[in-house]
Amino acid sequence: MSTALAPNEQELLDRVRTGLYIGGEWVEAEGGRTFDVHDPATNAVIRSIADATPADGIRALDAAVAAQDAWAATAPRTRSDILRRAFDLVQQHKEDLALLMTLEMGKPLAEARGEVVYGGEFLRWFSEEAVRITGRYGSNPEGTGRMVVSQRPVGPSFFITPWNFPFAMATRKIAPALAAGCTVVIKPPALTPLTTIFFTQLLEEAGVPAGVVNVVQTARSSALSAPIIADPRLRKLSFTGSTGVGQRLIEQAAQGVLRVSMELGGNAPFVVFEDADLDKAVDGAMAAKFRNIGQACTAANRFIVHSSVAEEFADRVAERVRAMKIGRGTEDGVTIGPLIDANAVAKADELVRDAVGRGAKVLAGGNALEGEGTFYEPTVVTEVAAGSDILREEIFGPVLAIATFDTEEEGVRLANDTEYGLVSYVYTEDLARGHRMIDALETGMMGLNVGVVSNAAAPFGGVKQSGIGREGGFEGIHEYLSTKYTLIPND
Repeated sequence: MSTALAPNEQELLDRVRTGLYIGGEWVEAEGGRTFDVHDPATNAVIRSIADATPADGIRALDAAVAAQDAWAATAPRTRSDILRRAFDLVQQHKEDLALLMTLEMGKPLAEARGEVVYGGEFLRWFSEEAVRITGRYGSNPEGTGRMVVSQRPVGPSFFITPWNFPFAMATRKIAPALAAGCTVVIKPPALTPLTTIFFTQLLEEAGVPAGVVNVVQTARSSALSAPIIADPRLRKLSFTGSTGVGQRLIEQAAQGVLRVSMELGGNAPFVVFEDADLDKAVDGAMAAKFRNIGQACTAANRFIVHSSVAEEFADRVAERVRAMKIGRGTEDGVTIGPLIDANAVAKADELVRDAVGRGAKVLAGGNALEGEGTFYEPTVVTEVAAGSDILREEIFGPVLAIATFDTEEEGVRLANDTEYGLVSYVYTEDLARGHRMIDALETGMMGLNVGVVSNAAAPFGGVKQSGIGREGGFEGIHEYLSTKYTLIPND
């Protein structure tokens, strides 16, 4: 595999700005600091960009604070029109955005195109929600006055986004904030910052005023984030990432009693009952497990399959997995790209080795690939024993682990046996059982006979240690609004 970039790849990278975006200007980091961005398929450096200091972060917050009042006072239709123009620009540049994600993150180009469609929908959805922010008016019960309940922007917001969906996670946070009238400082991930930077260039072209969106990428996340979160002018923190980091951020946010939205780790159960349509279940398993190379918080983590169909399910999935093509995401027909870095490869391999050591059988894959890039074979492991690390920890790789159950009650118990509660997947042809699972499974989202649930019009989020708050849907904009009540006496 060549580490040389194709001419179209180099041309695109050359169009991505290398600076920080603060107060409507592209600027160098303090002291001229930079860091490198790599292609995980080749380990080659593809771009060097500004590395923000804590002082740069505060400058970005200064800009957001300065722009807040004017942006909050901007007519909802104006905010709506800007977001709609941003959506249209994304459609015009969808191939650029998709290729950029593949270059810096590794996902197959077809999946990157799908992320552009998904992420773009948040811009369109919240452009429509911007003009639908409502309150209420009415008499108080005593009849002595009128109650006015209105919604106001929360205020300057700080976003920390993950590397695995660099476009969709930026739009899922920025779009509702702008629609509600909040200004933004966003810290994109050090591993995949280029997509957010390019998207910001599109926001600038769409007419987002100076200071409304500010971007401060850095290779030293906690050093930059801590003073921003501690600043009393900040009013909102939104983070997508691991539960451990989220817990620490919540502790920091508590000092300023910030509004927080936390989309954290997952350990999604994929429950296949004895009456499931196995054609649907296998298709759903492939989508739920191997989308984004398994590097998704919504990825199915524990396949809990009824013992009467477990062998057939495992064999059919393994057959599909063996046919998957591994390679650089820009190559034709590739369905499994590289994992994000060497640590991710080591973690996937460690979980597989632990399961095998406890008696599990590898039906497909099970090895890291030698050579350049950070690749791990798509893998199917069956007969996974209770207590295996692979059933307790988020895999974040292309490894499908199967355990079995015999009764509905046991299946529910196994599915709920985790501190996480983001999403679950259930396959059954029994409608009554499906309704029972909606009530029984302790997750914020559920796919019933479907392997992908995310949609801009739906509230995305979890329960237990999978997070706080919701992104998307009607609920999403309310994360950036505060309720104000006013009493007007009759006399």
